[in-house]
Amino acid sequence: MEKDTILVPWDFTEVTENALKHAVKISSYLKNRIQLIHIVKSDKQIEEARQKLNKNIEKLSAKYQVKMEPVIQAGSLFHEISDYASNNNVSIVIMGTHGIKGVQKFTGSWALKTIVGSKVPFIVIQGAPSKTEVFKDVVFPMDYKKEAKQKVNWALFLAKYFDVKIHIITPTVKDKGLHRKTRMNSNFAEKIFENHGVSYDIQNIDSSHLGIETVDYAQKIDADIILIMTTKDIGLTDYVLGAKEQYIIANNAQIPVMCVNPRTDLSRYGSFSSTGG
Repeated sequence: MEKDTILVPWDFTEVTENALKHAVKISSYLKNRIQLIHIVKSDKQIEEARQKLNKNIEKLSAKYQVKMEPVIQAGSLFHEISDYASNNNVSIVIMGTHGIKGVQKFTGSWALKTIVGSKVPFIVIQGAPSKTEVFKDVVFPMDYKKEAKQKVNWALFLAKYFDVKIHIITPTVKDKGLHRKTRMNSNFAEKIFENHGVSYDIQNIDSSHLGIETVDYAQKIDADIILIMTTKDIGLTDYVLGAKEQYIIANNAQIPVMCVNPRTDLSRYGSFSSTGG
């Protein structure tokens, strides 16, 4: 079955309305319906939350001239959103985050913990859309890990619906073995993009911190979105100390970030469909 839903986690704050603004623009291209999902701690809170969300949706639907549907789930924020998305025909989750500011450093970790484990990609945003176009320039960091190839599937998805240009960036790696694997992954992506007629270019960067250079390059070219693969088997240390994904997700330039989780149930780079799933 074709996936037909954009899911927006909703907590009645400005940043989640920013996410909704992105969802409204994207849905005009994908022709997907929009659902707002609100998570409560217990079943006793569901009915009250449903009434509040319904009133909110009535105003938002009139404001943005788009039909929206409410979803209320009880449980952990870190699991309910990704579980619902994986099991309910959702194509993309568009989630707002406040970024990393001083003692709020763990906000980036919270976003990452919500994303990891989902079979559905998340687009994480901080501000409202700043351009008329949805996506035109996509920054596509490519490293040596074999699961990085799975991102190609979602680059094709963006190219199909938004006519984007993909900017592949690869780091200079001193280790010959890792350099060869990085080059193989990059060559793989180039071949797929050429076969599908996708516009792309390649930029090699001399850096040991791919996260910092990815954001810097994206800011330099005024990119519309960064497409990343989360670390396979990410652990507690990554959440506390800050994986490169956390830095990119909460980037100071407030560039939207599309996060794809590694999947073991896909062969090669995954099966491509009209919704990218």
